[in-house]
Amino acid sequence: MRRRIRGASIPIVLVALWEAGSRAGALPNDTFSRPSDIVVAGARAFADGTILVATWQTIEAALAGFAFAAAAGVLCGALLGLAPRLERIVGPTVDALRPIPSIALMPLALLMFGFGLTMEASVVAFACLWPVLLVTIAAVRGIEPRLLDLARTLEMPFGSSLRKIILPAALSRIVVGLRVAVGVSLVVAITVEIVVNPRGLGYGMIIASQSLRPDLMYAQLLWLGLLGWGLNEALSRAARRWPGAQA
Repeated sequence: MRRRIRGASIPIVLVALWEAGSRAGALPNDTFSRPSDIVVAGARAFADGTILVATWQTIEAALAGFAFAAAAGVLCGALLGLAPRLERIVGPTVDALRPIPSIALMPLALLMFGFGLTMEASVVAFACLWPVLLVTIAAVRGIEPRLLDLARTLEMPFGSSLRKIILPAALSRIVVGLRVAVGVSLVVAITVEIVVNPRGLGYGMIIASQSLRPDLMYAQLLWLGLLGWGLNEALSRAARRWPGAQA
């Protein structure tokens, strides 16, 4: 508790200086809204439900893309980690696709799916796939060989060995990739909404900025930061409950 209080001291001082500078006229109110006005604008947005609807739209797209990428990345990463020859065949294709910026796929996704959830989630999934895939490959390769020998000795099906031996043994490292991916999912979802998709918090921030409502824009931005922290914390807590995980 004391550590958290000490950690909050710097933000509290900065907010106090921000409020004082705004009231003294040192900071322009058209770009640096007062923190007190930001709190009021955020409270009104929560009261009328607009920020809640936008939050659900953003989280829905981010988690849909993240869930697909996590499932595909862990499964494919486990296969490639267990089969070095297959990895050598697939590796060049992965290396060719991975550097493509996910944002560059927005025109293609828009052409294929149009505006909406599917388009946004597809771009998020592409961005989140690579950290999960690469970390899973490395994690599976680092598993104690005797554990894999045990699975082969027991003639366990791949699904059972994946669930009972491979994932528990590698999860502490796979979680690193998942935590990176969940942060990427929110970043990419917001970016897609700001650039092209008229939904969610990103679009709401653009509308607030164009409407000369810096108080509302800052309120949504701060709320977005809290969402990112909450997603990461939720993933960490869920991983700790999995046997063998130390996230």
